[in-house]
Amino acid sequence: MNTLKAEKRSMDIKAKKLRREGFVTGNVFGKKLAESIPVKIEKSAIEKLLKTSHKGSQIMLDIDGESYQVLIKDVEYNPLKGQVDEIDFQALVSDEKVHSVAEIELVDHEKVVYGVLEQFLEEIQLRALPAALVDKVEINVGELKVGESIKVKDLPIYQNKDIDILTDPEATIVTIQEVHNAPEADEEAEESTEA
Repeated sequence: MNTLKAEKRSMDIKAKKLRREGFVTGNVFGKKLAESIPVKIEKSAIEKLLKTSHKGSQIMLDIDGESYQVLIKDVEYNPLKGQVDEIDFQALVSDEKVHSVAEIELVDHEKVVYGVLEQFLEEIQLRALPAALVDKVEINVGELKVGESIKVKDLPIYQNKDIDILTDPEATIVTIQEVHNAPEADEEAEESTEA
């Protein structure tokens, strides 16, 4: 599990000033915390973390030497600057179910040679105890044929009794569509060459 170092943030200093100084601001909230903890984290540490972790991942957060097991709850990007502005964490309690998301990752898509692969869902909403949380669902699409699709209810995670899937079980995640050429254009081209 990744560990991220953070410092308690003084609310006297504006977030914009901290961002200019190379920090990302954030908050830690949770049932067992008396109040949320405003934090600041070095931007380079966040960039390194987000290469291996993402929204829905569990990490250890070290705030001024005190460790918290947390879930990355939300990551707010600044699209103009191409960087993270804000990141929020939920402090986990072993006996409390939490809402989270699992990122969908398609594998073996290069094996799909007939048809067009279409992905409709990027993530699955779920609820589980910290010990049962997953942050990624891999789907092997290499064996799919034209016209076939995978729905949420087809995933092994859907059968896991420790995880409550909140996304519609009938929702299609991925499908293989038939490739459609434009026959009218071909016919017109043939007619014009004959004339």
